[in-house]
Amino acid sequence: MVKKDKNRNKKERKKWSFKRKLLTFILSLFLLGIFSFLFLFYGPIESFRNFWITSAMTTMNHQYLATWLYSDKYIDKVLKSNFITEVDESTDTDAIKFKKYTTSIYKNEYEKEILTKDSDNDLYKVIEINEKKYKGFLVAIYDPSRIHLATTEYLGTRGEDILTVAKKNEAIIAMNGGGFYDPDWNSNGAIPHGTVIKDGKLVGDYSDAFASGGIIGFNKENKLVLGKMSAQEALNAGIRDAVEFGPYLMINGKRSFVAGNGGWGIAPRSAIGQRQDGITLFLVINGRLANSIGADMIDLCDCLEKYGAYNAANLDGGSSSELVIQDKIINTPVAGGKNGLRNMPTFWIVK
Repeated sequence: MVKKDKNRNKKERKKWSFKRKLLTFILSLFLLGIFSFLFLFYGPIESFRNFWITSAMTTMNHQYLATWLYSDKYIDKVLKSNFITEVDESTDTDAIKFKKYTTSIYKNEYEKEILTKDSDNDLYKVIEINEKKYKGFLVAIYDPSRIHLATTEYLGTRGEDILTVAKKNEAIIAMNGGGFYDPDWNSNGAIPHGTVIKDGKLVGDYSDAFASGGIIGFNKENKLVLGKMSAQEALNAGIRDAVEFGPYLMINGKRSFVAGNGGWGIAPRSAIGQRQDGITLFLVINGRLANSIGADMIDLCDCLEKYGAYNAANLDGGSSSELVIQDKIINTPVAGGKNGLRNMPTFWIVK
């Protein structure tokens, strides 16, 4: 009987010892989590706070990630120290001169990538972007006359997803376009920001124009035009297809000035650019993923500049960043809807 009691006590002591170790381990993890949280969000790493606040505040439905943690005064301070100042010019279209290359001598590896076409494809080339913190795709389009603006069939009523629009327009390539009115953070993508011009006609001119940027469009000579102008001024300038968004990243070969991360944080991104030789660039960067957290405005400028962009502008990003080629989703959208896609109003397509 005594032996049984001793064995029982020994087992109970072992059980209690295990529970105590488990509780100690859990408590240690909890304390480590609190310490790490306080260190990251309130510690000496200012760059992390800048990233966190600007990334949250440039979204529509995740601003609470910043407002729950920081005062309005501190958020305002961070936003004022991270900003972008655009080049105060409009596109000099005379500087864009279409030409064909017959040389095998290139300025650098990026120019070689752009100018060396795939043997079976004379229209476009897909280049994988593989940087340390972000990954994505750059599409070089050799004939910009094939680039057009597509809109949802129900503009002003509801948006459509990019796969639907691509199929309706028989598009080889499709990328999201400008931003859209999203007051409840869950809109149906019906109303685009500002001016929308399609096939030389004004199809939308909404009063909630985006604060940063301006006209992003192609004129009748198939040159990408960036400029602060009204809808009527754009039509008078011969713009055939355009959205209104921004900010501008490069104008006439000059980069915008970016302080900090530009105030846009790090997120999935889409951008459009054109080289001096007329080759047009669609850029889509994955974000909010383990292997690709996203890009900021400096990253976009760096990437497009490497590939020779002369004029370039940021497009709607975040959960709107989407790229379709030959009816297949190429990037990794993070909208969370069907196939991760959002309903949107405007798209750049290649027919």
